[in-house]
Amino acid sequence: MAPRTKTPQPPAPHAADSHDLIRVHGARENNLKDVSIELPKRRLTVFTGVSGSGKSSLVFSTIAAESQRLINETYSAFVQGFMPTQARPDVDVLDGLTTAIIVDQQRMGSDPRSTVGTATDANAMLRILFSRLGKPHIGPPGAFAFNVPSVTASGAITVERGNKKAVKATFSRTGGMCPRCEGRGSVSDIDLTQLYDDSKSIAEGAFTIPGWKSDSWWTVRTYAESGFLDPNKPIAKFTKKEMQDFLYREPTKVKVEGANLTFEGLIPKIQKSFLSKDRESMQPHIREFVDRAVTFTTCPECEGTRLTEGARSSKIKKISIADACAMEIRDLAEWVRGLDEPSVAPLLEALQQTLDSFVEIGLGYLALDRPSGTLSGGEAQRVKMIRHLGSSLTDVTYVFDEPTIGLHPHDIQRMNDLLLRLRDKGNTVLVVEHKPEAIAIADHVVDLGPGAGTAGGTVCFEGTLEGLRTSDTVTGRHLDDRAVLKEEVRKSTGALEIRGATSHNLRDVDVDIPLGVLTVITGVAGSGKSSLVHGSIPAGENVISVDQSPIRGSRRSNPATYTGLLEPIRKAFAKANGVKPALFSANSEGACPTCNGAGVIFTDLGMMASVSSPCEDCEGKRFQASVLDYHLGGRDISEVLAMSVSEAEEFFGSGDAAIPAAHKILDRLVDVGLGYLSLGQPLTTLSGGERQRLKLATHMGDKGGVYVLDEPTTGLHLADVEQLLGLLDRLVESGKSVIVIEHHQAVMAHADWIIDLGPGAGHDGGQIVFEGTPADLVAARSTLTGEHLAEYVGE
Repeated sequence: MAPRTKTPQPPAPHAADSHDLIRVHGARENNLKDVSIELPKRRLTVFTGVSGSGKSSLVFSTIAAESQRLINETYSAFVQGFMPTQARPDVDVLDGLTTAIIVDQQRMGSDPRSTVGTATDANAMLRILFSRLGKPHIGPPGAFAFNVPSVTASGAITVERGNKKAVKATFSRTGGMCPRCEGRGSVSDIDLTQLYDDSKSIAEGAFTIPGWKSDSWWTVRTYAESGFLDPNKPIAKFTKKEMQDFLYREPTKVKVEGANLTFEGLIPKIQKSFLSKDRESMQPHIREFVDRAVTFTTCPECEGTRLTEGARSSKIKKISIADACAMEIRDLAEWVRGLDEPSVAPLLEALQQTLDSFVEIGLGYLALDRPSGTLSGGEAQRVKMIRHLGSSLTDVTYVFDEPTIGLHPHDIQRMNDLLLRLRDKGNTVLVVEHKPEAIAIADHVVDLGPGAGTAGGTVCFEGTLEGLRTSDTVTGRHLDDRAVLKEEVRKSTGALEIRGATSHNLRDVDVDIPLGVLTVITGVAGSGKSSLVHGSIPAGENVISVDQSPIRGSRRSNPATYTGLLEPIRKAFAKANGVKPALFSANSEGACPTCNGAGVIFTDLGMMASVSSPCEDCEGKRFQASVLDYHLGGRDISEVLAMSVSEAEEFFGSGDAAIPAAHKILDRLVDVGLGYLSLGQPLTTLSGGERQRLKLATHMGDKGGVYVLDEPTTGLHLADVEQLLGLLDRLVESGKSVIVIEHHQAVMAHADWIIDLGPGAGHDGGQIVFEGTPADLVAARSTLTGEHLAEYVGE
């Protein structure tokens, strides 16, 4: 008999291969309710759910935050002292984490010297290239940097080595910063006639600056009683020296009625008190004054390039660094490809790779000198992706926050390919997303909900895309929603005429935007939509613009303070109880003295995360105990701030607590779908979509006739888009004109009029390729937008 051969047993799986899940148990960050979930590694997982359901709390505040905290802990205590500290998320078990790289939609810093080139290191490489190959040679890389000023110094220095001795030394550094505009590219010109009336004297109240009353202690009296000026002489009759002191004097200590004050020239004082602040955070009357008094013009010395004449004179193949930074990145990539210089081969290769990544990700239409503060949320997020595209790292967790924001349907496919490429290299990709086209590529879907705020925070579904479709969750029910084209569109009541628009890449565009209807302006990313709307529509009292700029606010700010809702509530409490309104503010007299109205006590532990614990005196209510004895309609002020918007709308709508002014604001918040927010919830905990809708609700009370909205569907769930369309309709029916920059096909289909820009991005765009009704656009299919819209509505 033939000998029996044993079938070889497969080897036992290696212990290291068993860790293929990220396990989360008992997550309670923000509104999460003891969420337990297991996510597959090296797969693409998409998190869906209505806005405010807890997606970001689970992905960013729990998984990504713990991964980053653990990495930070691998550094020495000394290094940790210089790093931002993070507390451990409120979760029982987090297992199987890998290094997390977060690519979020936070807008990039709006520092005037921050550009696309400086944010991505492309500028740093160009500077080295020009310092090596530029003719004439003008110096090291710093000589081409608009952030580096030229410095010269000479004098005696003491060298402490053995016997001390003074040595004469001279020092110079060549920088590329234009001295006139200090590397900003523009100079501010202050209109003095808007600051004072020169026919009056200071004593007669010559100043016309908001808040500068004739008896104000810290400003006007400092000028009047400084001893440098004659307060009774009309400003027009000041001597040359008096005028120099009045406008430009350096800060000088003076005594006014026994008090030590600082006298400073008017121009530097205005620059410090108004121009150094963010325009958006100013009160409306201050903003109006700044717009009137200050004009920004291109710097005449550097012609807006930010660089010195020397830096602009050094060239490679007749191209200076200023010319290179002004080119569209796809053209610059071609120029770099044509440089053949073995001595800088590694540098050229790295620069080429970075520039090609821009083109590949769909940002080839940008220029390196574009200020980073002017990028949209979607563009900023894709710029942050650049550095990860060519990375050789694997087994990393990439976390994306709505990467399809600001993308035309035509561009979404390209973004999907990039996400799949990152996954196929062996990485775990976690994506928070609402768009069906992006959810479609998921290996695994997690749906959170069922509602928002306190009504959310649980996992409603986990599994495949097909499973989500058949599940009875809000996302599952709305996944295949398609808006239909209107049978009848509204007729316009007039037109907003734009003639010869040339802002950025627009090519002498003439267009009439119809009024009294819902107009959607669309086109691929970079086609010139924002340039047309924000750069060409004359900003006047009649135009209300709700853009994507972030809401500024600390953890003390909340929906009640931001919308102005707290003002009528405080007054009503004060009137009902016969006390001062300031008592009902946690930032003023009513604040708990122990925690200063924060509700929590922060304990700083050096290089470890600060610990916050509820204040024992006020039990986290933020007010003094005596303030909570005052009631309105049976509730104290802390109970009112704990209410949800919907609950407060009912409470202030009728009965003893009826406050019409507060009820009107609450109505608007419910209208934009924020009924679930609590009035006292810190603004820092709101998602991107919630913040934009909060801004929209605030502006709905303004008296303008034309509303300009920049991608209002950002951060909105499919179910919420329907509600937004209802809101836009109500605005139009109340006699307003609504102009929307948008890529969402549901909004396009619902429009009365569409203006499509293109055909491409950058210098391939900037033209009107279609004007008409959505039905005409679908029938013609003459543009990329027309093709995608026709596919969407199933025509």
